[in-house]
Formats: sequence, structure tokens, C-alpha cells
Amino acid sequence: MDAFRSLPVANISDVMSRMTAGGAALRPYFTGGMMVGPAITVKARPGDNLMVHKALDIAEPGDIVVVDAGGDLTNAIIGELMVAHAIQRGLGGIVINGAIRDSAELSAGSFPVFALGVTHRGPYKDGPGEVNVPISIGGMVINPGDLVCGDADGFLSVQMDDAESIFAAATKKHEAETKQMEAIRAGKNDRAWVDAALAKLGCVTA
Repeated sequence: MDAFRSLPVANISDVMSRMTAGGAALRPYFTGGMMVGPAITVKARPGDNLMVHKALDIAEPGDIVVVDAGGDLTNAIIGELMVAHAIQRGLGGIVINGAIRDSAELSAGSFPVFALGVTHRGPYKDGPGEVNVPISIGGMVINPGDLVCGDADGFLSVQMDDAESIFAAATKKHEAETKQMEAIRAGKNDRAWVDAALAKLGCVTA
């Protein structure tokens, strides 16, 4: 998992055929850094965070608590107090398919938090909910124990069985882009592929 911290999420996404993502609306509310860790999943009733509290209590250090709260923005699922508890327990981050509050404080901190939006209205604590079950966010299925990666571009989930091959492919992609950036800065970037692609599509250029 630590090895994935050296890779941009965009490169991981590229080698996963650009078909895996938690949705463009799910944005980071923290300052810099990379979120990497195994998922402990929560399926919560929209607006209710009882099972999220339980997940925070049973998660192991480094775990990422990933919550499908139905994408509802009516009530915040977490805020500053719950994040402080997660930090104290050494967790690796929190992803909320729903709303948060205390956004200014969370955004100024380095603890990884992702959410769909912000509201000052607090949550209920009545349930129901489930912990460590398969969930789906933005069409991306996340199973308990999946490797979750996130940075300023968003987050995605990698099945642990595929992690080694995806890491190798993403590393190769990242190295290629690093070399390309060096060529761009040196004014030596090969752009012949653009006209080749247009010609293949039957586009005639002047």
C-alpha cells in the first residue's frame, strides 16, 4: 500500500481503462497529500451516521472508512469531532457519499476527507446501517478490504487481488509521463501522433 503513495490517482485510473471512479462530484476536503489504505465500508441510511460511528471505533490504524450515505446532501454525516476521533485512532481517511460539515476546519487539515458536499445540518443516529458490506459510489463497487487511493483529483478503489499488476502498470505509465514532461520542458516533445491520429480517422488537415 505504501508503494501506491508515489503514484498519482490519474495514472492508476489510466491503467484501469479509465472505467473506475467514485464520481467527479466527490471532492477532497483536506490539504495536499495522498490517501491510501484498505477500505472498511459502511452502508448508511441517508442523513444517519450511527454505523459510521461504529466503523470508526472498529477500524484499524490506516484503514479508510468509506461510507455510502445514498448521495444525500440534506444532513452532514461527519464533522470536525468525528474526524478528530479518526485522527486519534490513526485511521487513514474518510470518504462520504453524502455531506460533511465544519468544512473550513477539515479543508485546512491534512487528514484525508472526501465528500459530495457541505451542509450545516447535523445527522441522526437511529440507523439502520451495515458495516463491511459491498457498497457502490458513482457506479464503482467497493468491497471491504479493497485498496482505496485518493488525491486532489478524486478517489478510486482497487481490488487487492489486482493491486500488484495495477501498481506495475501505473508505475510504467507514471515513468513515461515523467519523461514526456521532461521532453516538453526541453522543447523536444514528439507531436507527430496528433496528425497520425487525425489521418487514421480520415480527417484532412491543411
